[in-house]
Amino acid sequence: MNYLYETYIKTYEQREWFERIDALAKKFAERADTYDQEGRFPFENVDELKNAGYLSLTVPKEFGGEGLSLYEFVLLQERIATGDAATALCLGWHLGCFLELAEERTWDTEMLGMLCEKVVRDQALVNRAATEPATGSPTRGGMPQTKAVKEGNEWIINGTKTFTSMAPALDYAIVSAQVGDSGKKGNYLIPMNAEGVSVEETWDTVAMRGTRSDDLVLKNVKVDERALVEEDRGKSELPKAWLLHIPACYIGVAVAARNEAVHFAKTYKPNSLPGPIGDVPEVQRKIGEMELELFKARELLYTIAARWVNEPEARMEMGPSLMAVKHVATNAAAKVVDLAMRIVGARSLSLSSPLQRHYRDVRAGLHNPPMDDIVISTLAKRALE
Repeated sequence: MNYLYETYIKTYEQREWFERIDALAKKFAERADTYDQEGRFPFENVDELKNAGYLSLTVPKEFGGEGLSLYEFVLLQERIATGDAATALCLGWHLGCFLELAEERTWDTEMLGMLCEKVVRDQALVNRAATEPATGSPTRGGMPQTKAVKEGNEWIINGTKTFTSMAPALDYAIVSAQVGDSGKKGNYLIPMNAEGVSVEETWDTVAMRGTRSDDLVLKNVKVDERALVEEDRGKSELPKAWLLHIPACYIGVAVAARNEAVHFAKTYKPNSLPGPIGDVPEVQRKIGEMELELFKARELLYTIAARWVNEPEARMEMGPSLMAVKHVATNAAAKVVDLAMRIVGARSLSLSSPLQRHYRDVRAGLHNPPMDDIVISTLAKRALE
């Protein structure tokens, strides 16, 4: 285990989990190019994580889960992303759901306990489905076009959700919809095997291909009245700290690119030089720049994650800081990958090089929430207040 990780492992429990995930991430790296090139969901990776009990990592201990904190969550997610970014991003959404539910407790305890039991016992896979063609990202505040109508003791739901990560593998989706004609928004827990639920394969992106973020189509889907698990929640006062899995993922991509470039610099010896290109000052400068970018991004990520865990009384004021982590980390990650490719040169554009995959994947981070413009605007407003 090198210094990149050793610095941030603070407890025996963290080390134990890290070593377990480290071994799996090395396997994921061997399969990553195949999943990417074929645009397939990484079922094998997820099955291995299920066998390791990873899907219940953030489920509260009172419901039988591991109850690990935000800090452990982002530490392990970063390591998985270094092996396979799509796998990490997918599991980040699942685990983030339960970290959010554990902290906010907006659900009926019985319903939350039921879902947690499914995850702990069956390693069920869950994600929120909130994005739609007409509204774009839910972070922009649009009202969903998906609609739920009450008939007797059932809800009948119709609509289409885009960017539904893990769509082929999900067991449950937490779907946002208009609650009848109330003008309110609600979230419904829908089993993926319910009649009328289907997945339309629309994921034709060049980045994060393995996430299979296809469309979720709901046609007259009938669910029990208790499926309405959240109603008119509006903007939660508590910042979404669990979204730190996004910067953790893209830092992982950057670390993988950095590792590839450093290895190349140490081993590539053109006959025009007496030794490897790593001896060339300009190459060393680029490596130093990569190290600096990673240092800044990772220090910010882990410092803010630790503060969230250790200073619960400060959480309500941490929104801008959490947003800043995402902005700094994703932009730093893109710069690191670019520098890595400049070190390796034209070989980095070969389909046989993992760097071209890292280059495509890291760009996706710029489009995950919160967007750069919102981060900058939020920080400006805080300063002006």
